[in-house]
Amino acid sequence: MLFPTTVFAIFFLVVFTGNWFLSDRVIWRKWFLLLASYLFYGWWDWRFLLLIIGCSVVNHALAILLDYQINPTRRRILLITAIVFDLGMLGLFKYYKFFVVSAYALLFKLNLSCHLPLLDIVLPVGISFFTFQALSYVIDVYRKEIPVADSLLDFSVYLAFFPQLVAGPIVRAKVLLPQFQSVCPKSIDTGRASMLIMAGLFKKVVIANLLAQHIVDPVFDNPGSYPAPDVIIAVYGYAMQIYCDFSAYSDIAIGVALLLGFHFPINFNAPYFAYSFRDFWKRWHISLSSWLRDYLYIPLGGSRKGRLLTYRNLLLTFVLGGLWHGAQWKFVVWGCLHGVYLCGERVLAALLSMIPYKIDLGRLSHIVSGIVVFHLVCLAWVFFRVSEFGDAWVLLGQLSHWSGAKLVTLPILVILLVGFGMQLLDGSRMEPVWNWLNRQSFVLQGALAAFILTLILGMGPRGVAPFIYFQF
Repeated sequence: MLFPTTVFAIFFLVVFTGNWFLSDRVIWRKWFLLLASYLFYGWWDWRFLLLIIGCSVVNHALAILLDYQINPTRRRILLITAIVFDLGMLGLFKYYKFFVVSAYALLFKLNLSCHLPLLDIVLPVGISFFTFQALSYVIDVYRKEIPVADSLLDFSVYLAFFPQLVAGPIVRAKVLLPQFQSVCPKSIDTGRASMLIMAGLFKKVVIANLLAQHIVDPVFDNPGSYPAPDVIIAVYGYAMQIYCDFSAYSDIAIGVALLLGFHFPINFNAPYFAYSFRDFWKRWHISLSSWLRDYLYIPLGGSRKGRLLTYRNLLLTFVLGGLWHGAQWKFVVWGCLHGVYLCGERVLAALLSMIPYKIDLGRLSHIVSGIVVFHLVCLAWVFFRVSEFGDAWVLLGQLSHWSGAKLVTLPILVILLVGFGMQLLDGSRMEPVWNWLNRQSFVLQGALAAFILTLILGMGPRGVAPFIYFQF
């Protein structure tokens, strides 16, 4: 397992001290951060260190060959080799069992038989994230958008950097690699870092875990046992839970990196304030949605080759994006729904453009479309959350059973609203507060952080569950 909270606090204190002690010794600092990151990852299972080390060596070697190679055909072969290696590694660990079981089911329906080995392969934590980072690096070198890393050390520390190693954000090489080449900045943005970390802890420990324990898990684990009011609030509750859970990890990762002198791009920007599905995917898991756009959707042709191919590209991108989350049909359906939403949105826009007389409703139209988008996103979350695909239909079938709620209480509704309101902390909306904190003494900042942390620990339930995206 990964570090327990107390062990991580000690670990980070040591890393923080060592990082700043070596602030003007760039090479030693990189070695120190690499060893710390390997300790962090190897704490769960040291054998998977071989996986990330192998991924670093192979991808960096292929990037060097791409950089030196001039022949277009050979460069393309090297790129395909990198893609096959990275996706093959991801497929073996994450999708082997899924495809074997699906093949058995299909052959059974066709009255055929075969003997494929069903191996019990443990999924390494964070493999989806660091393989995508490796792929983006090699592809960017192939496109000549970035230079190859100066050394294997540089690329290794980029790939294994512990704040975002386990659950993102997926930081591009062009953003992070240059930061490893420079000395630490003279000052730390402690105001923003502390706000991000404290807000992340509050989202995770209080909002996400209380919603999970008191409404979401009971309803989704027993989909046929609760009436419509409980189901509706549980669906809203999961929408808030997964936002608060995942954005919490991103906030903490960004804050921890800031304390070490590194800047990550934001990963969430008030996604449930979106007024369209395109807008939603500019706000939700930004590092993944932009990765899928730049390395899958646009290479497929994007929206440049007519409407039908645009719809195909959208559907294929989001089906594969759903499959990225896990080797289960429920994730494929979740991705397919978002692909259909985006296609439908384009069809509707095309139809509306044909109307000769248009009524400008102003902000009201954004509010109405925002409500529609939010509820269709919540519908898709049902398929994402259920344990088995068939449970989604059972759960949705309960919407016809209106009776007294069993689990819905006033505190649950308040937590839901607070979770929704936490989106106001995304982006740069709290910049005046960061700046105010930065002007205060370290003693006052530390006292405020300790006070807020005490409140969070007092308000949260016992036994905080792992972050949801650890499983991806």
